[in-house]
Amino acid sequence: MVNKDHLHVIVLPEDRANLQLANGFHKEVAYTRERQMQVLQVAGGWMRVLERFKSDHVSKMVSNPNRFMVLLIDFDGKPKRLGVAKAEIPTELTDRVFILGAWNHPEALKRELNQSFEEIGSRLAQDCRDDNYVTWGHQLFQHNASELDRLREHVRPILF
Repeated sequence: MVNKDHLHVIVLPEDRANLQLANGFHKEVAYTRERQMQVLQVAGGWMRVLERFKSDHVSKMVSNPNRFMVLLIDFDGKPKRLGVAKAEIPTELTDRVFILGAWNHPEALKRELNQSFEEIGSRLAQDCRDDNYVTWGHQLFQHNASELDRLREHVRPILF
């Protein structure tokens, strides 16, 4: 559990592969900051991520300005998915909600990088900590550039 009185990040993954990516990322978060990040259970589809966000988290975010959310979804190769997902985020929360994920499915990323999901998540965290784009620069993550820039500005100081 996170300490709700401090800045913290909640990650809501679409599926098991995204859960493993998030868990790999979480393992890289410094021990002293462990309570500043929480990975939730799988939502069961990108639309369910949005539904759960709206039903379970919007009111909590409105009442707690310390909470940031990462919605971790598969883009399934659909360029409009980010816009569709962003349209579901209330205007007053857009600075604290980030939508990230693999361009197709994380399984394609796993094959191309020849690593486990947790290893990939760990490398993504190392990129954030070290302020570089080695893994984030992979072609299956490049569509995240604008969200990643926002994420690094707001979330990097919380976790690293």
